[in-house]
Amino acid sequence: MTLQTSNIMPDLVATRRHLHQIPEIGLSEFKTSDFVAEALTDMGYEVTRGIAKTGIVATLKNGTSARSVGIRADFDALPIQEETGVDYASTHPGVMHACGHDGHTAMLLGAAKMLAERRQFDGTLHLIFQPAEENLAGARLMMEDGLFERFPCDAVFGLHNEPSLPFGQFTFLEGPMMAAADECKITVIGQGGHGAEPQAAADPIVCGASIIMALQTIASRNIHPLQGSVVTVGAFHSGVASNVIPERAEMNLTVRALDSDVRDELERRIRLIAEGQAASYGMHVEIDYERGYPPMVNHKAETDYLRALATRFAGADKVTDLARPFMGSEDFAFFLEEVPGSYFMLGTARTGNDPALHNPKYDFNDDILPVGATFWVELAEDFLKGA
Repeated sequence: MTLQTSNIMPDLVATRRHLHQIPEIGLSEFKTSDFVAEALTDMGYEVTRGIAKTGIVATLKNGTSARSVGIRADFDALPIQEETGVDYASTHPGVMHACGHDGHTAMLLGAAKMLAERRQFDGTLHLIFQPAEENLAGARLMMEDGLFERFPCDAVFGLHNEPSLPFGQFTFLEGPMMAAADECKITVIGQGGHGAEPQAAADPIVCGASIIMALQTIASRNIHPLQGSVVTVGAFHSGVASNVIPERAEMNLTVRALDSDVRDELERRIRLIAEGQAASYGMHVEIDYERGYPPMVNHKAETDYLRALATRFAGADKVTDLARPFMGSEDFAFFLEEVPGSYFMLGTARTGNDPALHNPKYDFNDDILPVGATFWVELAEDFLKGA
């Protein structure tokens, strides 16, 4: 690590813990947005607010180069009741920073301060503070508000903390790194009746069970074994009494794919199976299929660049590649569909058995704050270095 960090650690920790105390759900991060914008304004950045409602872009120009780079941090929280017991716990009941977005934001604010003070780059720096990463596609909403038209970037980069990875480990993967995430609701329309006279009814529970079992053949029989795909029925609701055949049955699916063509095939097969199974029982279905986040695909050149930079920054022993992609999703994928870039994981393990992300006992490891902050400084200054 080439930058001194001892003098910035107290500010980084104070910032992170303040943000942890005021968690806010996506698109309602008003206190968070105010805090971030005020801090960036005091540092001398040109601050643009209201992008995707609460999103912020902080711009700093130095020198004469036309090059530009974007660095993103997300700052929304989750609807989880915190169980950490820390003295800086959430003051908002039922909401907590259970994914480390408070840490991501603190690291980028720390980097912003160092970059503004040092001014050792030539070009334009765009720091993107994004709302609503958790399920509401804040990245897409920012793009719909003209993010990259208003703030052009030659490349864009992001990171996520990962408590299952060794502390300080930088982990990369070119190509698909995280899966597309879609949701599907299937409603089976039958005919209700008495449970003792099933022949006089059309039982949507039996039909729904048949659909659920048939859906299991998609990944095993319709998709190539080496192509990642998931079709999971996470909820099945029907009926209220043992002796009543209901009119309807509903099921909710999460659908994951690492490839856009596979994603299309999963939707096609789900529709065919649900409609075909229902027809075989003399019923019909209503299908509400919602496309969510696309696959997150890291660009090769930018991933190679990050890997080499991390090796110089932290040493080869701290740099690895993922053994396989994650089947979770990340809305940074929308950015990477429009602008070259890469997204990586930064290990934050304390004990090797830390609470996982989205766990009510999870708490971001503050010791990683100076590592992430100074790496962002190194990246910005290296990417925007003068001739």
